[in-house]
Amino acid sequence: MSTHKKRLKKYFLRLKHIWLAFLHNENLKQKIYSILFESNTRGGKIFDVFLILFILSSVTIVIAKSVKPFPPAHDTFFLALEWIFTIFFTIEYLMRLYSSKKPRKYVFSFLGIIDLLSTLPTYLGFFNPGFHRLLVIRVFRLLRLPSIFHKSDLVSEGNALLLSLKESSKKIIIFFFFVLLLVIFIGTIMYMIEGDSEETKFKNIPSSIYWAVVTLTTVGYGDITPVTTSGRFLSAIVMLLGYTIIAVPTGIVSVSMIKHHRRKSAVPCPNCNKAGHEENATYCKHCGNKLENGNEDLKEET
Repeated sequence: MSTHKKRLKKYFLRLKHIWLAFLHNENLKQKIYSILFESNTRGGKIFDVFLILFILSSVTIVIAKSVKPFPPAHDTFFLALEWIFTIFFTIEYLMRLYSSKKPRKYVFSFLGIIDLLSTLPTYLGFFNPGFHRLLVIRVFRLLRLPSIFHKSDLVSEGNALLLSLKESSKKIIIFFFFVLLLVIFIGTIMYMIEGDSEETKFKNIPSSIYWAVVTLTTVGYGDITPVTTSGRFLSAIVMLLGYTIIAVPTGIVSVSMIKHHRRKSAVPCPNCNKAGHEENATYCKHCGNKLENGNEDLKEET
C-alpha cells in the first residue's frame, strides 16, 4: 500500500473516531438537551428568544413578499435571509434529534414533524419555486410558546383539549360520514328537482352536492341558487338543518371535556380519601396532603 493511501486511511479512521466520540458524548448531549428542550435554564431561555425571533422574521418575510414585487436587490437579500433561517432550523432539528432522550418519539411527535417540515420548503424550492410559500408552516412552531413562558396551565389545558379530541374522534368521524351521505342525498334530490329547469345552475349531481355542502355549512356563496318553488323550499330546510349540524361536533367535544374534568376531580386523596379537587390541584383542599395526580413538569416536548 502506498504512503498516500496509508495517510488517507489514517485520516478516515481519525474522522470515524471523532464521529463516534461525538455520537456517544453524553455530556454534550445533556448540555444541548438543556438548551433546546428545557426552557427553565439560562441557555434555554436565550435560545428560545432567538428561536421565536427567527420564526416571526421568517414568516414575516414570506408574507411581505406576497404583497407586492420587490426590486431585485431586495429579492436577493430576502433569499439570503431565507437560507440563513433554513440552515438555522435544519441545524436545530438535527441537534434536537441528536440530544433527544427518545429520538424516535421526537421524530414522530407533532412538534417534531413541524420542525422537519419547516426546513423542507427551501430545499424543495430547487424543484418548484412555489414551495417557498409553504414556509409559513413555521408559524406552527410558535406552539412552543406555552413552554417558553412556563404557563403550565396552558400546557395542561392544551393536553386536556387534545385528549378530548382524541376521545371524541370516533364519534366525529361517524358524524362526518353521516353528513357526507346527507349532502350526497340532498344534492341528488336537488338535481332531480332543478335539473330540468332551463335557468338552472344544477347541471349535474356534483354541482348539486357542492351546493348542498355550501348551504348545509351555512356558508352560502350564492353562486348556485334554486329557481323553482320546490327547490327553494328544500333550500330553506337545508339551511335550518345546517344550524343543527354545526352544533353537533361542538357538543361532542364539550361533553368529552366535561367528563375529563369530572374524572380528574373525582380522584380521591390518598390520605383522607376525599375527592372534589380542582383540576390543577397539587395538594388536597381537605387535609393538605400532596395528591398523586398533581401536575408534573414537562420533561420533553412531544
